Amino acid sequence: MPRTPFSPAFWRSPLRGPRFTAVLGVLLLGGITLLFGTGLLSYAAYNPGLSPVNDKTPDKGLLGFYLFAWPTGPHWLYRLTQGVHVTLGITLVPVLLAKLWSVVPRLFTLPPARSLGHALERLSLLLLVGGALFEFTTGILNVQLDYVFPGSFYPLHFYGAWVFFAAFLAHAALKTPTALRNLRRMREETASDLVPVRPAAPTVSRRGALGLVGGASLLLFLTTFGRGFDGPLRRTALLAPHGGAEPGSGPNGFQINKTAAYAGIDARETGAEAWRLVVVGRTGRTVRLSRAELLAMTQHRAALPIACVEGWSTSDQQWRGVRLRDLAALVGYDDPPDVLVESLQRHGAFRRAALRANQVADPRSLLALTVGGATLSADHGYPARIIVPAAPGVLNTKWVARMTFGDL
Repeated sequence: MPRTPFSPAFWRSPLRGPRFTAVLGVLLLGGITLLFGTGLLSYAAYNPGLSPVNDKTPDKGLLGFYLFAWPTGPHWLYRLTQGVHVTLGITLVPVLLAKLWSVVPRLFTLPPARSLGHALERLSLLLLVGGALFEFTTGILNVQLDYVFPGSFYPLHFYGAWVFFAAFLAHAALKTPTALRNLRRMREETASDLVPVRPAAPTVSRRGALGLVGGASLLLFLTTFGRGFDGPLRRTALLAPHGGAEPGSGPNGFQINKTAAYAGIDARETGAEAWRLVVVGRTGRTVRLSRAELLAMTQHRAALPIACVEGWSTSDQQWRGVRLRDLAALVGYDDPPDVLVESLQRHGAFRRAALRANQVADPRSLLALTVGGATLSADHGYPARIIVPAAPGVLNTKWVARMTFGDL
């Protein structure tokens, strides 16, 4: 009778064993914990408490218990936290796959549930494995700008992360003591269900297999992390959609996610005769400003990067424009409040975005009119765009049409 995956004799790789699995498990314990923490910080950076504008997960309930007003300093904060999140997630892929491979025989053990407790443990494993594959897959697709999954990335990834991490914590609580004991042993436990009954002849040692996993992770790290840095390191980011050479040249020759054409910007709407910035404030007070009138106001400079959820960032660009708090003062606010910013764009998410009062008040927060001493290009938000320190790139609204100051 031919062997099937439900037969212990089917699994013959001599690499499998409790110590091999334990090494991978301990690596994932630290890596996934850091990954989850930086993911929560990324979510907080969007200021989802500014509901309903920024809130892409309106039913989060208690899952939003930790949210706080995202700070504006240091100005590279989001560049760091999201760069770590994305680079670490990609680097851990070989470790995750190797860990799943090492324990796959347990998915075929019979009977499937020996007791209620065993059935609950198997269910938690289903959530753990399914959650891991879902989170890593959607995360990598988002990094590569391939939105082939149904629905919005934000709620899918957010809720999936909580389900996955809850199962991960339960699994870690049950298995970490055993994993540490296995690491302290110099030899494998022959009684483990991971040790094959009839092992095949080895073609590589366990140490060699761990080296292969580590080498794959190192390769992914070296071809990803550079897109969060300036200079020659950026050219090493071969796997990143915004890695490699800078797009274009000159002051406007730095990364973008959406072109003006993609966003549906009509050049007739942004011309000098047609475009006016509408600023609304206390008791409906409204001011309409042309680009020339904005340029006639006191101009300020700020050296700030753009950092996006996909993990890429620009170098510090030299922005020049009108402070957001000065625009708030025009419509009656001495102490800047929250602001709702609306764009001319017709396609894509965050056509409307909100900023908190602390972001509006920061002297480096600008309605930028020029970059690097040159007029903004159409793709970088001409005639005016928002630039705020430490904010995710999507909140730095381009093609600004209207700003409404006040409690949201």
